[in-house]
Amino acid sequence: MKTILCFGDSNTYGLKPDGTGRFDRSVRYPGRLQELLGGNYYVIEEGCPGRTTVFDDINNPYKKGIDYFIPCLRSHVPLDYIVIMLGTNDCKTVYNASPEGIASGLAALAASARVIAPEAKVLIISPIHLGENVWKPGYDIEFDAESVQKSKALAAEYKKVAEKTGSLFLDAAQVASASKIDEEHLDENGHYALALAISEIIRKE
Repeated sequence: MKTILCFGDSNTYGLKPDGTGRFDRSVRYPGRLQELLGGNYYVIEEGCPGRTTVFDDINNPYKKGIDYFIPCLRSHVPLDYIVIMLGTNDCKTVYNASPEGIASGLAALAASARVIAPEAKVLIISPIHLGENVWKPGYDIEFDAESVQKSKALAAEYKKVAEKTGSLFLDAAQVASASKIDEEHLDENGHYALALAISEIIRKE
């Protein structure tokens, strides 16, 4: 049996766009991935709303991804695949991070994966784009208009990281988009589309 670890933020956690909680595992992309790949694979979910790559928000503790990533890997090795999808929260105004800076944080996670689980293949996923209205009244005040542009710039930077680290790469924005309800999170169709894209990459390996 091959083991896959999915490490991410609220879109890995499965937060519903309407704010009513969390999608069932059967809807969340890791659960869908498990279904698509079948019994020869075991998919582990490690999603946390608000999680960043390496940025620490003093008003929202325990969200710095790399701090949890290393012990997380150590608790699950041996692993065959490590799927990392982070960066959306890094676009928040509080971090004042550039796309290149966010990609550097992602690169630090990929490097840690190489050290802790050298046998695993790493799949870097650049997240879906933030919706054009995400920063407007009624949506998420932690973002601004520049955040939207940063989210769109992540794919090119993440692809560079994947090439430098010998990782697999997927641009989630090519297969899914944020729900119009909150301009930030995947809906049920988005979770399925992402799971399908990931499954196709893994089946080719």
